[in-house]
Amino acid sequence: MVVSREQLAKIIDSTLVRATATKRDVEKLCKEAIKYSFGCVVVNPVYVKLASFLLRNSNIKVCSTVGFPFGVALPEIKALEAIKAVEDGASELDMVINLSALKSGDYELVKKDIAAVVDVKRLSSDLLVKVIIETSQLTTEEKITACKIAKEAGADFVKTSTGLFGKGATVEDVKLMRQVVGKAMGVKAAGGIRTYADAVVMIEAGANRIGTSTAAAIIEGAP
Repeated sequence: MVVSREQLAKIIDSTLVRATATKRDVEKLCKEAIKYSFGCVVVNPVYVKLASFLLRNSNIKVCSTVGFPFGVALPEIKALEAIKAVEDGASELDMVINLSALKSGDYELVKKDIAAVVDVKRLSSDLLVKVIIETSQLTTEEKITACKIAKEAGADFVKTSTGLFGKGATVEDVKLMRQVVGKAMGVKAAGGIRTYADAVVMIEAGANRIGTSTAAAIIEGAP
């Protein structure tokens, strides 16, 4: 598969979510996003307003993390975090699933947790919700269950990982996620994707969004 720079840039979520990221780092992220025409930038909630301001004259979307990185906040708190992010200019949300509830077999809580964030779509009909299931921490059956619950709860995407735990995205996980959610739902591969070749392999496996903290290098390395 050959993916052009332009095609790839549009499905890249250029990501800056490390705890030590500074205001200057966010400014650099947004400048690069404009330069390469990335589809979206992902920042932590404290920088959503800044990123939205910097990208106000572009078509680049701003995504906020929710419940990041552990996912164990109460559903009501995640919903409030999501509401504030939307008010600050986010048009996409990357929320972390409640792994503790999933591992405990409390699927009702897992669904309630996701649905609480999905409900924030009432504030914006264009809002996208992506659910991070942290594949490296799950068994195959748990991955399948997580994807099914995310779909049932009305999420728009399932996402492989935060990039902070385990090995990140794998071809096998992306294929499995795509198989479970079908064609109508998005699959975002994130975690350890650092080159053009890495990105293309994930797209071939079924991903239609790529999350990476090395977006500029990936595009510059594209043929």
